[in-house]
Amino acid sequence: MGFTFKQFHITDDHTAMKVGTDGVLLGAWAEGGLRILDIGTGTGLVALMMAQRFPSAKIDAIEIDKDACKDALFNVSQSPFSDRINIINSSLQDYKPYNEMQEEGVYDAIVCNPPYFINSLRNPLQQRTTARHTDYLSHQELIYHSQRLLKANGTLSIIIPYDNKDLLEAEAIFNGLSTQKIIYIKTKHSKPAKRCLIEIGKDFTTPYCCEEQILNDADEARTKWYQNLTDAFYIK
Repeated sequence: MGFTFKQFHITDDHTAMKVGTDGVLLGAWAEGGLRILDIGTGTGLVALMMAQRFPSAKIDAIEIDKDACKDALFNVSQSPFSDRINIINSSLQDYKPYNEMQEEGVYDAIVCNPPYFINSLRNPLQQRTTARHTDYLSHQELIYHSQRLLKANGTLSIIIPYDNKDLLEAEAIFNGLSTQKIIYIKTKHSKPAKRCLIEIGKDFTTPYCCEEQILNDADEARTKWYQNLTDAFYIK
C-alpha cells in the first residue's frame, strides 16, 4: 500500500499521518538550497520532494516518532535520492546538526508541515496526537529553533491552517523573522481559505508577496495552478 509518485513511492505502514494534500503542496512549493532541513518528516514525503526538485541539495530530515522513522528510512532507501537524505530520530528541540565551520546558522532552507491543533481534543492514539497537536512542537518552539538553524539569507517554508497564521507571524516577528511570501489556499472558489503556505526569513528587505490560490474547479477537477505546481510528482 501507500502512494506512488513519478520518481518515488511512499510506504506508510508505521506512520500515523498518511500522505495528504498539505505535504504535497509544501514539498512542491517550498524554497530550497544546498542544505535543507525537514522538520517532522513523517514518511519522508517532503524530504523526497525537495530532493527531486533540488538535485544538488543535501537534506537532513528529523522525526521524533521512531515508528515513523522506519517508514522514512525505507522510503528514502528505495528512492533515487538515498545518498542525499539523512533521516534522524530526534525532536527539533534536541537537534544539533553537525556544522564544521561552527558559524551561526546551518541551513539554506527549512521546511515543516507542523502539528496544527492547539488546545483541542486529543486523539486516543498517541502517534496521531504527536503528529497533529502542538504539545510536542509549539509554534513558539518551531520559530525559535528555525531562527537558530537558518543562515542569514535562509527561509522557513511551512503550511498551516488559516486560523493559526496570526499566531505564527507574531512569533516570527518576536524572533527577528518576517513573512516574505504567503499563499491563501482554498479548496474551491466559493469556500474560505483553509490553509496558508508561508515563507519566513531573516531578511526584512525582501519584498512581501501575497496571493490566493484554489485547488479544485467547480467540477472537482484540479485547477491549472494546482496541476502546474504538482505536475512533476503526481502520476496522471
